[in-house]
Amino acid sequence: MFKYFPTNYVWNLSVDLAIEMGARIGEIEEMCAPLQDAAKQADDAGTKAFRETWSRMADKLCGLAEDDEARGRFISAGDKYGRAATYYQIAERLQSHGAPGRAALYGRFIEVFNRSIKLAGENCERVEIPYGDAHIAGLLVHAEGVDGPAPILVQINGLDSTKEMKYRVGMPRWLAQRGVSSLVIDQPGTGEALRLYGMHAVVDSERWASKIVDWLETCTAVDPKRIGLEGVSLGGYYCPRAVAFEPRFACGVVWGANHDWRDVQKKRLAKEGSFPVPHYWEHVRWVWGAKDQEDFMRIAEDVHLDGILDRIKVPFLVTHGLKDSQIPLHWAERTYAQLVNSPKRELKIFTEREGGVQHSSFDNSANAGAYIADWVAETLGGRTAL
Repeated sequence: MFKYFPTNYVWNLSVDLAIEMGARIGEIEEMCAPLQDAAKQADDAGTKAFRETWSRMADKLCGLAEDDEARGRFISAGDKYGRAATYYQIAERLQSHGAPGRAALYGRFIEVFNRSIKLAGENCERVEIPYGDAHIAGLLVHAEGVDGPAPILVQINGLDSTKEMKYRVGMPRWLAQRGVSSLVIDQPGTGEALRLYGMHAVVDSERWASKIVDWLETCTAVDPKRIGLEGVSLGGYYCPRAVAFEPRFACGVVWGANHDWRDVQKKRLAKEGSFPVPHYWEHVRWVWGAKDQEDFMRIAEDVHLDGILDRIKVPFLVTHGLKDSQIPLHWAERTYAQLVNSPKRELKIFTEREGGVQHSSFDNSANAGAYIADWVAETLGGRTAL
């Protein structure tokens, strides 16, 4: 794990995520060098300083991109807007719920991300899936070199990631090369579902996952018999739960297991394990729509997979980093052990040899992501060679 700030795990996680999303090390240095003292401060003061330096770099990149646009250099502009969006997003992610300016910062991030996709001509389109009185937003990436309906992997967030973050890390591109499409979504409790529409997380993830399958079955470019589901981090709970109760999924994958999130919360109350974001308890109450800490802990009591996984009767891949400092390895082993009716179950532990040993491989996603992409391609009928 790259530790720019020796004493601040949450900020190091953010820097590593930015790098995995395509940040440039020179820009990282320019943003982080002034933050050494701020990294040792309390959450409110520290995250305000973090936001200022990262937003300043994003603003500069947007200015440079505007110069490119004025000269008709749209591809270059798209690339700069893409990195600017990443820096806006990382800065927004660290702010507390309700922090002044957070909503505007999120809006700016979405605006710049969408412009980057358009100008760079990326294989990525926004879709909206009806859900209740609103919709679930997603990014659809089409398989390359496929004639007719293609297999697809639906990819869902964890506690604090977004569809744009998962897209930029690279799984959709790796799958497209392998003949598999991607739909990366902001499910309830994450991304714009939470920020723009107030959709809180729900224990029964099949509630929204089934609506996504309904929508995909209407898409002519998708093979309805080859729809898989992948979840990262807290998605390591959402995904197995959804696959267990929605039999139309053809396979499941977790990138970082999360078998018993209730236990994780109890450990965190006891100061065990690392937090993924500042203002952690405020954040989880926001995600789940809890009135107070007692209400949140009551909700968390149901966020576990015991007594559920024997319902899964499709191939399933469980992955975990050997040195995951957020979710103990034994929870991955428990998820795997309870997949007793899966016809093709696998537990893959990422070690120092291939990298990606930290939580959901945020420290080095390339080899871990390629392993998952290959498994999905083999399972859903894609390809692993050109």
